[in-house]
Formats: sequence, structure tokens, C-alpha cells
Amino acid sequence: MVQAEWNVVQDAYESNNNKKYETIFTLANGYRGLRGSLEFSKIGNQGNFIAGIFDKSKSQVTEIVNCQDPLVLNIYFEDELIDFDKCLVLHFKRYLNMKEGILYLKSKIKTPKGKIINISTERYVSRENVHRWAAKYTISCENFSGNMFVENMIDGNVANNSYDPSSILKHIFIEQAYDMSPGIALISSTLEKHIKIIESSALISGSYDCIQSKFRKYRQSDDKVCELYQIPIYPNTKYEFYKLGCTYSSMDCNDIADSCKYDMASFIAYGYEKEKSDHISSMKDIWSDIDIKIDGDERAQVGIRFNLFQLSSSAYECGGRVSIAAKGLHGEGYKGHVFWDTEIFMLPFFIYTMPDIARSLLLYRYNTLNGARKNALANGYKGAQFPWESADDGLDVTPKWGLDYNGKLMRIWPGEEECHISSDITFAIWEYYRATLDKEFMLNFGAEIFFDTANFWKSKVEYNPIYDKYEIKKVIGPDEFHEHVNNNAYTNCLVKWSLKKAVYLADWVKDMDIKVFEKLCAKLNLNNNDFKQWDIIQQKMYIPCANHGKLIEEFEGYFDLADSCITRYDKNGMPLWPDLKGKNYSETQLVKQADVVMLMIMLGDEFDYESKYKSYKYYKARTMHKSSLSPSMYSIMGVILGDTRNSYKYFMKTVLTDLEDNQANTIYGFHAASAGGAWQSAVLGFGGLSVDKYMMLNFNPWIPDFWNSLSFNIIWHGSKISVKIMHDKILISSSKDVKIKVFSKEYTICSKKNYSIIK
Repeated sequence: MVQAEWNVVQDAYESNNNKKYETIFTLANGYRGLRGSLEFSKIGNQGNFIAGIFDKSKSQVTEIVNCQDPLVLNIYFEDELIDFDKCLVLHFKRYLNMKEGILYLKSKIKTPKGKIINISTERYVSRENVHRWAAKYTISCENFSGNMFVENMIDGNVANNSYDPSSILKHIFIEQAYDMSPGIALISSTLEKHIKIIESSALISGSYDCIQSKFRKYRQSDDKVCELYQIPIYPNTKYEFYKLGCTYSSMDCNDIADSCKYDMASFIAYGYEKEKSDHISSMKDIWSDIDIKIDGDERAQVGIRFNLFQLSSSAYECGGRVSIAAKGLHGEGYKGHVFWDTEIFMLPFFIYTMPDIARSLLLYRYNTLNGARKNALANGYKGAQFPWESADDGLDVTPKWGLDYNGKLMRIWPGEEECHISSDITFAIWEYYRATLDKEFMLNFGAEIFFDTANFWKSKVEYNPIYDKYEIKKVIGPDEFHEHVNNNAYTNCLVKWSLKKAVYLADWVKDMDIKVFEKLCAKLNLNNNDFKQWDIIQQKMYIPCANHGKLIEEFEGYFDLADSCITRYDKNGMPLWPDLKGKNYSETQLVKQADVVMLMIMLGDEFDYESKYKSYKYYKARTMHKSSLSPSMYSIMGVILGDTRNSYKYFMKTVLTDLEDNQANTIYGFHAASAGGAWQSAVLGFGGLSVDKYMMLNFNPWIPDFWNSLSFNIIWHGSKISVKIMHDKILISSSKDVKIKVFSKEYTICSKKNYSIIK
């Protein structure tokens, strides 16, 4: 029996929760995601998403494609279709075993005609072979005999935005359906870019040999293809069968039909159970790198593991072809677009646990650099301007219009104004480099991004001769309540940091490989005057502040706005709107999400304790946390400043974002950035991990009184470091010799030895 802290459980069936659990029970492997649809209900938002397959057609902007649905399985007993919404559900338990990466269902139902049936299922999306997925079904009846009809179907009649009648759009058309015998296949093509996708599936007998070819019928109609089996059944007898699936697209290979047919034949020969065993073995290896153990708090333990499971399922090493969307591969929220969320919130998890995947995610940005250059040119700038919302080519795909909190149509400005993402990306590249020392990446990819975004900032900033300062006007910072502002502190500080680092890298690249340096200068049309200008700009960048520089002003003029502090909270502990006295929230000091506080975490060495304390105290009282990205940052800063009670509260809001649906939008997909924030809250917050200006790893941990211990692993300079934090000591081991600091004292951790450091 698997321990409770490894399971996410749904112990009652209510159809109004189907869409939420489809997200929570999504199974993904980075290549694709299958929403956790229940085969025996027609209520929900089906989703089959393959990373990197986007289409625009007649939609407002390019969006991820909802591909043909391979999960459909209809079971009839004589003329009664098993539909949980029309049957009496006598028993229901559905649970995600995160340790194995398998979704289970155990149920008993009574049909309208009185038939009592037991149904058990299990499903996995393989982490061993990303093109495969499978399900197992065990059926028994209690009070009747007759015929069971099992219909295996692939449904091509799917569309995006099925939850919004005004935006429903089908992005695929069916090219071909055919009988694989055994199995069926359906090939579709996207409307605009003509990317081909093949889904195939086959029903295979289990140990009771209930599937027999002589009872099989193949059928094709409209956009659907199916195979139907007739099975004689008897009371109190188990009938077991498997559904095996294979998926390919023209982004994988040229002949998708042959590749799929070959893989399906291999899968059938290899068998469900062997592939399942390989999948579980792969999950074991993954957990050995990513697991965080919290002893003494089962709710937190389940929560953090859920976030780690789903975040690690959202990416795989694919050579930089795709990145991670804001909603993972779990739903259509934000149209499957990639934001700054990936670099600032998700990437640290991958850098410190799966650095090869982190490298691939950063290569996506390099591979879309030409799109970033086109964005800059279109907006009247030089260099590379990374898009606020990105799909497959690096061009900005931010919608121009959307709905506000009151359901009113509003203009969406981040595509034009939320330009800090270009520095967010360079910040993430440096985070990756200092943790991995991957010089080859920095020389061949990272430096070019630093230099070309520096070119962009050089053309973006404006010189103010009165104050002898450089400014960035008409922007949106992380706090999206306030648009068209001047000199957002987060934006300006990150630009200052990025330009300073670009100047440093110019000398570093020159020293490392003069030919690479000369090639970059020729490619980007750079000379010494450019490097000097970058340095001048960063030295004279304007940073708004008050109180002798100790309280950072979020943007120029922020302190002049009407002040409103938060005093009320909802049942989930989330802030409620204070009385705005007739003003719009943009006219007040209310903040959507962490902005200044996040800046002080990212550039920790740039700010002293007093600045952090004053800014944290001030903005905590005004931050509405209307983004799931926000609580994790306050959790980390709470630990740093000793506000431990609130730190734990923010941590729990973060890890339970989807499990408790505290943002009320889990139905649209997984909060991937929040999951990255959960890892950061645990490791950077409670674990106290940071990297100082000398590029040395530091630990300054604190754990709640009722936790017995906190354990995690990280990868640092190629060494796997294991950390266990208790109230009286810290246990550390490393696979290689490494120097670290614990509570500011330096230690040399020798390989394969356990060190106990007394607090």
C-alpha cells in the first residue's frame, strides 16, 4: 500500500468538479499532456496537448492546439451506456499515485435498469517512451449476464475554447482514418501550419482473454474512428483489457504513419505491464532527484509533491524546441503561451534538479531569438525584444483584448509595455550558468542573448539631462494593476543588472575565446563604443525610492496614489478588495502581485536588511495576490526577515493553489509558475539556499516548529548535494568535494561523507 503522502485523492463523484480534477489528474511527460478526463462521463473539458503544436487560423492569436482525443472508451451492457451522470454511483475513489505516476479509479455503479457493475481503471503517460500512453480496465458484474460492448474510439471532433461559446474554434481537420488491425489510427493536420498529428490506440486482452478478434468491428464516421468488441459476460467474473496508445507528429519525423505503426507493434509485443514497469522505474529516478520530504506535515507534503510531480511532467530534454506554458500541458489557459513565468519561477527548479532540461528550456529562447529581433524592429527598437507571450517562433502573440475582473472588455497592454521579460531571460541564463558552470552554453548561446538584449535596452532607454539619469517610460512591471508607468523599479533594476553583466561578459568571452567574441561582434555589429555605452547606462539608471533610499518606490509616482490597505480575507485566506471609494484599483496603491519584494529576492545582494524589511512590510499590506505567482515570493522574504508565521501561510497558499483551487481557475490548467514558486519557497525559503556574489552556495535555513525535518537534493557544479534540516542540526552530503557556507561559516564537504552541522 502506497503511503498517503504520495496520493492525491478524489473520494466522491460530483460532475461539477470534473473540470477541476481533469487538471489535477492530468498525466504528462513533457512531450504531451492528457487531461484527466473520466471515460465514463461526458461532462468536462477534454484536452490532448502536444508541446510545440500551435495554430492561429481564425483565432485572435496563435494558441496551443487541442488535438484529437484518444482517450474515448465507451462501455455498453446490452443497450445501456455506462455514464456516471446517469447511474447511481455506489462507490467512487479516484487517486493519482505520484510516486508511480499512475492514475487509478475504483468504482461501483448501478445502472438505471438495475445492473450493478464494478469498474477499476489505471492510466499512465510513459516517462520512458514519450510517444506512448496506456490504460487498464477491469470490469465485473454482480447481478446479471449478457453482452458487454467495448468501443475504443479516437475522436477528431474536438475544438479549443469549448468552455467559451464565443471563442470555440477547431484547429485540426481529419486527413485519414484507418484500421491498424489490431488498433485504429486517426491522422489530423493543423489548419494554418499543416502540422500532422497521428493518434493510434489498440485494445489488447488481459489475463482473461476477453478481447477476441472474431467479435471485432471497425467503423469510421465523420471525424471519428472506432473498433467495437462484443464480449459475453457472466456474474462475479473479472474481465480485463488494456488500451495502448501511440502518438507522433510531423515535428518528430517525416512519415508519422509508419513510425506510429512500428511503435504500436513494438508496444503490443512488449506489453502494458513491461512498459508500466519501465515508466515506474523512470519515475523512481526522477523522484530521487526532485523529491522534497517534509516530516511532520502531511498536508504540506502532499502539496509540495503534487507541484513537483506536475512541474517535472511539463518538460523534457528536447533540444530547445519547446518551453513550458503558463498552464503546463494541462489546459488551454493563456492559450498555451510561454511567459516570464518559465524563467523566473519554473527554471530554478530545473536548474537545481534537472539541469539538462533547464538548458533545453533556455535553448528555446535562443532558438526564438530571430523572432525577438523582429519584435524589436516592429516596435522601433534595435537588438532583441523577447515577447511577453511566446508560442513557437518568438513573435509576440499577446492578445490585444480580454475581460477584466468584472467581465468587461478591456485593452491588454503587456505585449507592448511589459518589457522586463528580456532581462528576466538574461537573469535566468546567469542563474543557470553559475549553478552549472556550463561555459559552452554561455559562449555559444547565452552571451549572444545578453548582447542583443543589451542592444535593445540601449535603444529603449531615454536620457534625462536634468537629472543625468536614464529612464524607461510607459511600461508595466510585474504589478499589472498599473499600466503606462514610468521607471518601474523592478524593470529598471533588472535592466541595470543585465547591462552590467553584459559588459562583464564581453570581457569574459574575449578571454575565453577571441574568435567567438569577434564573430559575435560582427554578427551583432558591436564595437567598444557599444560596451562603454551599456556601462554608462547601467551606472546612471534611475531607481525610484523614498526614505533615504531604504523604501523602494514601485514606480515613479506610486506613493502619490490613493492609499488602501487590505483588512479582509476570504475563506481561502486570500485578500478581499478594500473599499476603493469609487476609484479604480489602478488609481490606488493596491498591488496585483509581488513586484518590489520579488526584486529584492532576485537581487538579494543589492539591498540591505533595512531596505528589505521596510519594503516587505509596506507592500505586504497592499498586495492582493491576484496572481498565483505572488504568495511564494512573500513566503521566501518572510523567512529571510523572520516573519515566519506569515511565511508558512504563504507557503501553504502556494502548494495548495490547484489542490484547493484558491485562485478559482484550476479548470483552465495547472499553475506551473506557482509550482516553481512552491519549490523556491521550500528550498530558497525554508532551506535558506542562496548564491552570494562570490558564487558560493549558502544555506541559512529555518523550518516551522511542528516540522521534524525538511530534506531535499540539489545539483551544484555537477555535484549532487543532499540536505536534511532539523531543528538542532543540518545533515549534508555531496557526490563531489564542494565548498559551501552554512549560517555564514565556510565548510568543505568531502565526497561520500556525511556532515552534521550543529545549529
